[in-house]
Order: sequence, then C-alpha cells, then structure tokens
Amino acid sequence: MDILTKLYEMTAFAQTGGDWAFLIMILLAFVLLYLGIVKKYEPLLLIPIGFGVLLANFPGGGMGVAQATSEGLVQLPDGSWENIWDMPLHKIAHELGLMNFIYYMCIKTGFIPPIIFMGVGALTDFGPMLRNLRLSIFGAGAQFGIFAVLLASLAMGFTPQEAASLGIIGGADGPTAIFTTIKLAPHLLGPIAIAAYSYMALVPVIIPLVVKALCSKKELMINMKQQDKLYPNKTEIKNMRILKILFPISVTTIVALLVPTAVSLVGMLMFGNLLKELGAMTSRLFDTATNAIMNTATIFLGLSVGATMTAQAFLNLTTIGIVVGGFLAFALSIAAGIFMVKIFNLFVKKKVNPLVGATGLSAVPMASRVANDIATKYDPKNHVLNYCMASNISGVIGSAVAAGVLISFLQ
Repeated sequence: MDILTKLYEMTAFAQTGGDWAFLIMILLAFVLLYLGIVKKYEPLLLIPIGFGVLLANFPGGGMGVAQATSEGLVQLPDGSWENIWDMPLHKIAHELGLMNFIYYMCIKTGFIPPIIFMGVGALTDFGPMLRNLRLSIFGAGAQFGIFAVLLASLAMGFTPQEAASLGIIGGADGPTAIFTTIKLAPHLLGPIAIAAYSYMALVPVIIPLVVKALCSKKELMINMKQQDKLYPNKTEIKNMRILKILFPISVTTIVALLVPTAVSLVGMLMFGNLLKELGAMTSRLFDTATNAIMNTATIFLGLSVGATMTAQAFLNLTTIGIVVGGFLAFALSIAAGIFMVKIFNLFVKKKVNPLVGATGLSAVPMASRVANDIATKYDPKNHVLNYCMASNISGVIGSAVAAGVLISFLQ
C-alpha cells in the first residue's frame, strides 16, 4: 500500500490541490495544436506555443513560467520570495526550471522579438512598396485599430500600459505585441501573445469577413493594372537595386531620430533587409539570419510564451477582455484601412482597390495573399498581390513605430 500511495503521489493528479482548472488549459493547448497541425494556421508559431501551454499546465511538472510581481519578486518552490533580477541565470534554471530560464534570459530581456524582426526583414522584399509608394500610406491608416482599442480599454478600466499592450494586437504583429507587452505590462504577456498570434493565424477568416461587410462588388473589381495603364506613374525608378540598399539605411536613420524607442525593432528589421539586398557579399549572414537564428528564436519564443499561460494567469476576466479587445483591434485596423481607401478614391482619378487598405497589417505576406484570392474570385484576371504588398509591408514598419511611440509615452 505504501508503494501504491507513493506511485499515486508521484502523478499529476495527486498534486492538483483540488483545482482542476489545468484541464481547461490542456484542452486549449490541444486546440492550438489542432489549428497548427491540422488546419495549418501559422504552424511555425502555433505548434510551439500550443506545446508550451501543454508543458506548463501539468501539476508538479515545474514547466510554467513564474510571473514576477511589479517589484520583480517571484515565489520559489519552497514558498520563499526572491527578486528575479538578483538571481543569476543558473539559479533561475535550478530553482524555477527550464522554461523560466528561457523566458527570463530571452523573452523578458526583450532579446528575441528584435532577432525575429531581423529574420523577417531578411525575408521581405521592399520592392513592391517602393514601386507603389503612394499605397504605403494605407499601412499607416490601418494602425487606427491600435489607438481605438487603447482608448476603449482605458474606458473599461485597464491601466494605460495594459491598454497599450492590448491595442498593439491590432497591428497583427506578434513580435511587436510581445515586445510592447514586455516593456509595459509583462503580466499580460501570455494572453496577449496568444491573442496576437491566434488572430494572425486567422487572417484568412477575419479579412474576408470585414471585406464582405464593408466593400461592394464594384469596389472589389477595381483592376489596379488597368488603373496603371490609364494613369501611368510619372516617376520612373532607374536603379531599383541602389534604392533597395539605401532604403533600410535611410529608414533606420529617420526612425532613430524621431522615435528612438522603435529602433530595436525597426533597426533590426532594416538590418535584416540590408543583408538580403547586398546579395553575395553578405550571403552567409543572410542565410544565418533566415535559417539558424530565425528558427532558434521562433522555438524559444513559442515554447516560453506558451509556458506563461498557466491556469492562474489565463483563466480570469482580464484575459477574456484581452481576447475580445484583440479581435476588435484587429478588425478595426482592417476596417480603417478600407475606409481610408474609400475616402482616398473620392479625390483621385486613379482608383485603388479597397483590398489594398485591408492589408495594411503586419501579417506579411499572408494578408496580401488572402486579399489577392478575394480579388480573383470576382475577376480571375484581377491580381492585386503586388499592390497589397506595398500596404502590407508599410504596415510592418507602421506597427513597430506605433509600438515605439506607446513605449516612449507610457514606460
């Protein structure tokens, strides 16, 4: 009987303390894994996050992230409290486990999001935006959702820092949302990261819903190539390669001067892109940034963010508010971009398809592909991908700058 008792005490069931909320979180982990594996929604992110949620919620496993208080205090397994910033990394690993080691070393320090931005920059071609600079303004317009939800969140009782972290979900950029939340409201990192990446994964569902509600068939059939033939651009780019090399250097300089708090994101994004555009002379660096470093950072980010989602941290009214608010921020950003195009079309001869405004998000290139699929359903010859990419890419820069502004004001 002693052996049987010890075998039972060894299991997770004996360590629940009568609280079975962890089963809800395990179910949520299964849902995220299902979306990533079966539905193939952002599998590179949802699979690590879902597995991180799974690991964190088994009682006695010690894989959940111990969130520090506003004073930096964390509770150790023996019940004592210690300042996390006074603990060396080896002690964090020994006392709090693997996930806390990764989280406090890579995530809480703000190290991983800029590294991911470097990889994103290296994988991004700014050519479509540079060829259609007038369309990049719609990437800025789509940031409306961030500030609209920020104001609504303040009215609901969130602190300014929490409201800013919630609103940034509207930028549809997971690393930016994580970076902003780390700086302003780290106790909300788990639910905000899940909301941000879940809605990014649901771009193929959300964009068509908003577009269908706000756009007419006539608007969606506006053919951008025909508009270019009717009203050709007067400015011709003679040397695109030189422009592509100068662009990341210029953007970094301008952003560093105007919004220094955004440099860690925008600067790394542009550095990655510069590695791409320099070609053979930086090909080894480009390969490392887009493969080894990017993949490693994604694994650490997904697992540790998922591990922050323990039952205690996730199952509360605040989290429900974040999930609802995040959806509103996302939908409002899409809607704002569409309305901006509608207003723009009232004053110009060269019309713009509203789908260009709908893609002013940071979900590159998924948002553009979804918009192109919508356009070709109405007219198989109406390919708007390159035009949507102009707005889509500028949305990446816009959301990072918006994050920098919020951090500057509220940190």
